[in-house]
Amino acid sequence: MTDAVKGPASYFPSIEKKYGRPVSEWKDLIRASPLTEHMELVTWLKTEHGLGHGHANALVAHTLAEDKAR
Repeated sequence: MTDAVKGPASYFPSIEKKYGRPVSEWKDLIRASPLTEHMELVTWLKTEHGLGHGHANALVAHTLAEDKAR
């Protein structure tokens, strides 16, 4: 039995399906942005790229957590 994906990554399949870009592209955009604060990045993804709040929040949270762990 496989454990279900939890947390922000659980949104990734629907993000890719709805917006037509792989998650890796979204993460690259987030990392290339001059913005650094979580909510600034969420707002930017919503206004500039049309993402919904939950999807933007999941991408930012996961990306910032990955970067912090490095």
